[in-house]
This record gives sequence, structure tokens and C-alpha cells, in this order.
Amino acid sequence: MHRAFSHTDADIPFHQFLDREGNLIGEVPERAADPQGLIRAYEAMALVRAFDQKAVALQRTGQLGTYASSLGQEAIGTVIGQCLDERDVFVPYYRDVATQFQRGVSLKDILLFWGGDERGSLGGGEDLPICIPIATQLTHAAGVATAMKIRRETRATLVTCGDGATSKGDFYESLNVAGVWHLPLVVVINNNQWAISVPRHQQTAARTLAQKGIAAEIPACQVDGNDVVALRYVISAALERARSDKGSTLIEAITYRLSDHTTADDATRYRDPDELKAAWENDPIVRLQRHLHGAGLWSKEKEADLAERCRADVEATVQAYLNTPDPNPKDIMDYLYATLPPQLESQREALLIKAQRQRQMASDA
Repeated sequence: MHRAFSHTDADIPFHQFLDREGNLIGEVPERAADPQGLIRAYEAMALVRAFDQKAVALQRTGQLGTYASSLGQEAIGTVIGQCLDERDVFVPYYRDVATQFQRGVSLKDILLFWGGDERGSLGGGEDLPICIPIATQLTHAAGVATAMKIRRETRATLVTCGDGATSKGDFYESLNVAGVWHLPLVVVINNNQWAISVPRHQQTAARTLAQKGIAAEIPACQVDGNDVVALRYVISAALERARSDKGSTLIEAITYRLSDHTTADDATRYRDPDELKAAWENDPIVRLQRHLHGAGLWSKEKEADLAERCRADVEATVQAYLNTPDPNPKDIMDYLYATLPPQLESQREALLIKAQRQRQMASDA
């Protein structure tokens, strides 16, 4: 299904191929509905949700730092991970566990990062690490895409951001340079309707976020962010366009944040419970599951097997994370200052004592 929203002389297309019941609608491109690709997407989404639930539990028990859940938004990150080639560069924001995992970052490293250990940022090849400040990753991505353009490389840069980031200057500046320099850049907005406690309608008067690409002369569209088929169609086309030196694309993926903003947030203070209940009816995992069952590609037996594999993978990941020794105090303290300040000296001593205790416990075990 396609519809267009008119804004002055511009049309913003909207793409959806999978309805809430999992039925294909409209003329569906064969590549986007590839059965094996959809099964892989479903399996990846299920694993990410199981991991996400465990990460929240770890934070609640003091075993992980503040964590940004991707609950309800797994389809966007999963499809991005499927569509990117090895030669492309991914520039994430903080809600991109699904993409990072498919791009070679282990779930253990993701836990390490959210546990405050920067060693968790070392994976991912040429991809950039998670960006916590709002919208700054967009300027980084524009820089990476500029390098690709100068080198005449046939690859693409893809960057993600939330809806709140589209109100920042970094967003507009990045789009501007992408349009002027015809950069191989794909920008995907995860419009989950909330910038922490600020709803979408209070962030901007723009009727769509996609239309913010118009002034930069960048092709833009909206897509149902809970529809794996439509996401595969839109994102793969945008990446091919970038790799073919045809310029940038802005994609607004419309979804909903079913979780708190992070584990440091309490969304019950500002969000209508009826709105949340309605959003659960649009769960991307349930929608794809219904489609796979209806197409004869899935069964209760396969679902049980997948659930057990996800459980085992997550438990092994958590154990590996908890068993990871803390960094050597020398590595994190001794290479910044010629003379260590007194307050860091005391911290260094505390870390040395802790490390010694851990070694003793490991030896005793």
C-alpha cells in the first residue's frame, strides 16, 4: 500500500506491505518478501527481544548501567542489519542493538558498553560505536560519507537517529551538506513518537519528519517501522541508490517505543496507558510471526526451538559478561597524566585492591 501526503508541491510517499494481521497488501516486490530473509529477520528480532528483557533485568538488579531498550522497535534495526553490505559503514545511535549484533558486535560487548566498560565499543569493524549525545552521530556520518565520495567508493553510509534528534542543528546541517555534496548517505529516523517525555507533536510543527529532507533536495519517504517487508524494500533501495552515486535518502520509520526511554526513565508519569495498550497491538514481532504462520513458513515446533535457542544464547552471553575481569587499573589510569591527581590516585588504589580480590577468588575457585 502506498499513499502520498501533499505539502506545498511535494509528496511524501508512505510504504506498507504487511498489515497488522500479517497479510501482504498491494503489489509486493519479490526481493522484499523473500521467505528465507523474513525467517532470518524473525529469528534475529526474537533474539534481540530476549536479550533486551534480560538487559533490563540486569540493570534492575544493579548488574548493568543505564540501558536503552529497543522494545517494539526491533524491526527497524534488524532490517538495517540485513540490508547493509560488509563494505558499508553503519553509524548508530543508542537504540541500535539489533543492527550492531548483525554487524559483528557481540551481545557480550553490548552488555560491556552499557555496563560502563568502553572495551565494549571495540567491535564492529569500520562501523562507529554507539553515540549517546543526541544527533552528533549525523555529522560523523556525513563526514564518513564525504570520505567515500572523495575516494569514489561504491559503498554507503547509513546513520540512525530518533525523532527528537531531527530538531537539532546537527540533523539539519548534515542533511544540508549531504544534499549539496550529493553524498552516499542514508538517514533513518526511528520515529518512536517520544523524545524522552516529549511527544512527537510537541517537538516540531512539521506534519511529517520525512519532509525535513525537502529543503536539502534529498528524496524522502515514510515507512511503517513495524513492517519488515516494507522496511526491506525502502532501506535496500536507498542503500543501492547511495552506492550508485545517486545521492542521499531520508527515511522516517514510524513505530512506537513500548518501553521507558531508558531504565532511568518512568514513562508512566507522562504516557497514557491506553495509548501504550493500543501500540502493543502493532507489535512488529507478532505481525511477522502471523505472516510466517499464514505462509506456512513457521510452526509451533519451530517457535519452541527458537525460544530455547534465544534463552540459551542470552544466558551464555550474560554469564560471559559477568565473568569478564575488570580492566587493568594501569590501562585506565596510567596513560593520561604525567602525575596522577590525588583523587584519581585513590581510585586507582581501590581498583587495584578490587582486581587483586578478583584474582584471588578466581584462584580459589
